Amino acid sequence: MKIAEIREIATNELAERIQTEVANYNQMVLNHSISPLANPAQIKSLRRTIARMKAELRQRELNK
Repeated sequence: MKIAEIREIATNELAERIQTEVANYNQMVLNHSISPLANPAQIKSLRRTIARMKAELRQRELNK
């Protein structure tokens, strides 16, 4: 997900989306430890998306 797409999401929806993506990330890592994923680069991509979302949420908190 691009930063421009993240900026369009409302603040409360962004917080919910972060929780969902973190749960998805944890599940993906667990599944990968049990049996390898077809595309392990998805883990890296998801981790970076979560970081982008958290950075945008923090930026909004600071700009209030």
